[in-house]
Amino acid sequence: MGWLADETGLEKCAANYVPLTPLSHLNRALDVFPERTAVIYGTRKLTYVDYHARVSQLASALKARGIAPGDVVATLLPNTLPQVEAHFGVPACGAILNAINTRLDVATIAYIFEHGGAKLVLCDTALLPLAEEALKAMSGAAPQIIEVADPEHGFEPTGHYLEYEALLAKGDPMFDWVMPQDEWESIALNYTSGTTGRPKGVVYHHRGAYLSTIGNMVSWRMQLYPVLLTIVPLFHCNSWTHAWMVPMLGGTVVCCRDVTAKAIYDAIADHGVSHFGGAPIVLNTIVNAKDSDRRAFDHIVEVFTAGAPPPASTLAAVEPLGFNVTQTYGLTETYGPSVECTWKPAWDGAAGDERASLKARTGVMMAMMETVTVHDQGQEVKRDAAHLGEIVMRGNMVMKGYYKNPQATHEAFEGGVFHSGDIAFLHPDGYIKITDRAKDIIISGGENVSSVEVEGVIAAHPSVSLASVVAKPDEKWGEVPCAFVELKDGAETTEAEIIQFCRERLAGFKTPKRVIFADLPKTSTGKIQKFELRAVAKLLDQEQG
Repeated sequence: MGWLADETGLEKCAANYVPLTPLSHLNRALDVFPERTAVIYGTRKLTYVDYHARVSQLASALKARGIAPGDVVATLLPNTLPQVEAHFGVPACGAILNAINTRLDVATIAYIFEHGGAKLVLCDTALLPLAEEALKAMSGAAPQIIEVADPEHGFEPTGHYLEYEALLAKGDPMFDWVMPQDEWESIALNYTSGTTGRPKGVVYHHRGAYLSTIGNMVSWRMQLYPVLLTIVPLFHCNSWTHAWMVPMLGGTVVCCRDVTAKAIYDAIADHGVSHFGGAPIVLNTIVNAKDSDRRAFDHIVEVFTAGAPPPASTLAAVEPLGFNVTQTYGLTETYGPSVECTWKPAWDGAAGDERASLKARTGVMMAMMETVTVHDQGQEVKRDAAHLGEIVMRGNMVMKGYYKNPQATHEAFEGGVFHSGDIAFLHPDGYIKITDRAKDIIISGGENVSSVEVEGVIAAHPSVSLASVVAKPDEKWGEVPCAFVELKDGAETTEAEIIQFCRERLAGFKTPKRVIFADLPKTSTGKIQKFELRAVAKLLDQEQG
């Protein structure tokens, strides 16, 4: 199938076949963009010559400490220079990068160390107590620790471990990288958030990581020399593969250790940041920034947002400030974003709520995916903006599977597609719109209530900063919506006012029956932890009983 009648003399060889890997982007950048600025962190600026040399030193030094191809090297690092370097340096010695969420608890980090089999961990000085407690909680072989100090941000080395810069000093800047022989080889191991049980280890391959960088570049309409601010944690889907992508275009990565409105505005004004990604909470941070934290800039910043559907009101508020927001969607299992709300020229005349509503669509599959659609019982749903089903995906930007978990892998890939667990419908033009996670749909009196829809309405209230809606058990209706609301600084409102605001805009069965004002629990990537809110909602029901 697909072969010429006579292919005698044709061959697949080193001249015409090279396994795809994002490592190639940095090797090319060294030759094409040697003196351009590759990375900025605090007062440090590295050219591509500097960057490539340090990555090579890291790969060489890891090999010298016994790290062999196929071994796992973990990181417990914020978005700092060493974390960016590890994304190239670890795979450059043939190892597999396991960037761990720095906000996890001791038991979960111990589990990841043990399950992933990390041989070594690069650990920020501020996180050493966390790592040390995790090592004590392990039952298996513990990884060796390399301390990563950060004096510029107040974290001096403790002297208890070999420090990162001393490790690099032992490495060879001319080290010959270990490139993959097969693009299906693993490049990264990323653990899911694990809000309902143990986190699962998602395995990425070099091919998927490479194609994800291309897909992001196309979707973001990137040209040469972008300046990317690392808002998305590098432990979250490897920051959506952005650090691997930037060298392809000779761009600059600006590291952001602490995500604040001031840090974002300073980076845009001082370094000309052109792109960043972030959860909707980041957009809220920008919208609600104090005047003293804002800085003037004269260009439009392109923003990818994902993690939860952003309310239309948030999108409407952030754009006039100089940000063009593109809604994206994906999972750890799909290297981050694999769907984007591609803007249509026919929508150019849309303004206000209409424009924000269009931008709040989930979107269509990105360039490197093969299929992304909505299925109900194995068939695509009608494109009528009504019929609900599960988002399913197929393509090279889908994980290899779950590490040491064949059953979960089999279930995820049942029917030859990846099952996302997200509920959505299709617009007539094929654009997907998420209505909820399967577990977040509220069934009230037999009617399905989308928590995302209710959250969008509440978020439009002028006093509301964030809103999250979950099911509260109800004797009569089975479940009813319960809203948890975080107010803007200095703002005031009441439960009755929020309920009335919703009643004027929603059907009665969709209107929250309780509103609780509180600081919402969030993950390190800005997602609201609904499992905690569900637990609170159940207690409210018991108290009423």
